[in-house]
Amino acid sequence: MSRVETQYNAIVFDNDGVLTYPTDESVLTEASQRAFAAFDVDPTPSDVRSLVDDLSVETVRRLAKRYEVDADAFWRRHETERTARQLAAIRDGEKPLYDDVETLADLAVPTAIVSNNQHATIEHIVAEFGLEAMFEAYYGREPSLRGLERRKPDPSYLEAALDELGVESALYVGDSRVDVAAARAAGVDAAFVNRPHRRGYRLDIRPTYRLDSLAELASLPTK
Repeated sequence: MSRVETQYNAIVFDNDGVLTYPTDESVLTEASQRAFAAFDVDPTPSDVRSLVDDLSVETVRRLAKRYEVDADAFWRRHETERTARQLAAIRDGEKPLYDDVETLADLAVPTAIVSNNQHATIEHIVAEFGLEAMFEAYYGREPSLRGLERRKPDPSYLEAALDELGVESALYVGDSRVDVAAARAAGVDAAFVNRPHRRGYRLDIRPTYRLDSLAELASLPTK
């Protein structure tokens, strides 16, 4: 049994940038454009961009009001389009797993996924990459404005995963400040994975550990 397994009863992972490569922004932009088109709306490029750079309930409501569409209906369509575009990217080999994910199969504690991505997208990722036996639970955001509101750093989905696993002592592994903040809010430790896309990233909240690879989980130092 490795050190990480003697310190924690479970390990929970973010997805994008941790298990799979981040989704290319062009995929997200195309999804937003398709969602607008479904409502016969021709948005400005900056408004499309805001759904990538400034994604929030406030942004969605502001755009819905501007283009006179129902915010809830627009957002449901937007989530459907994002899932569809990301699934296409996965099947085209544009959003692969990181090579070190295979090392997680050797962990002797329960594992789960908690992502800010859509729950349907996470379901597709688990199925497409055959990860059902590796993760006992997985959570993404619900396809509603309430689901968007509960994204990390809100700890709701992380707490739900911990409840499903039936554990209190856990490590949450992510690649962003919101991951570390969500872990802190949920009362668990956090590991920050410094993937290549995070070189130079300003992490203004201190994680419990810093990793360069998921393979390093097996040799974490004792706190």
